[in-house]
Amino acid sequence: MTPLVLITGASSGIGQAMALHYARLGYQLALVARRSDAIQAWLNENAINPATYAIYSADVADAGQMAHVAQACIARQGLPDVVIANAGISIGVDSSVPDDLAVMARILATNVMGTAATFGPFIAPMVARGAGTLVGIGSVAGIRGLPGHGGYCASKAAVISYCESLRGELRSSGVKVVTLCPGYIATPLTQNNQYTMPFLMQPEVFADKAVRAIAAGCSYRVIPWQMGVVAKLLRLLPNAVFDRLFAGRPRKPRVTNF
Repeated sequence: MTPLVLITGASSGIGQAMALHYARLGYQLALVARRSDAIQAWLNENAINPATYAIYSADVADAGQMAHVAQACIARQGLPDVVIANAGISIGVDSSVPDDLAVMARILATNVMGTAATFGPFIAPMVARGAGTLVGIGSVAGIRGLPGHGGYCASKAAVISYCESLRGELRSSGVKVVTLCPGYIATPLTQNNQYTMPFLMQPEVFADKAVRAIAAGCSYRVIPWQMGVVAKLLRLLPNAVFDRLFAGRPRKPRVTNF
């Protein structure tokens, strides 16, 4: 039986790269994004067989929409073998600006609640089947808080902790929970960054390593591994040293009209 992978945020970036990688491995694709037209255009450009995919238009921050997507996917394609909660947004925030609190709320709704809303409808069916893999996309930015990245860092720290909790809850159920923490990947999320991005990786390279980690059932993996070393070292730094190290570092650009 042909395996099925569901990927949110599949209209660009690493979601798109992972979709292409899975397509080349012979998987059926269930692709979720707000911009279904962008997914369709990309699928056409890559000459992916229409018989091997289905597109679902939804905002992951809307739990009702995601429940509908799950129902439609199961009815149309079957219960996925792998569900990847990849959809996410990265926007700089300044908590002293009242309007930015709404921006932060949107980041948390998409990155954190969107992950839970993506996984939720599939958990019981996967447990009943006794097999399945849920993949949460965290970030190295979730390991320590960076100036100007309060919303994004907080959201990814929450994703990492949420997936860890879920992994414990599903232990012995046959359902695996995998947490992937990308470093800097050359995607639309990073293209406007005005600061050095060490070990910048192309999305297709990330996709290859990510799919291998998922297949191996890794519980937690930082990609690339060098960023995992950097993150561990940063975690060990005393706060005073860490604060001096990042003092004056350019911040993530703020956006209010998104």
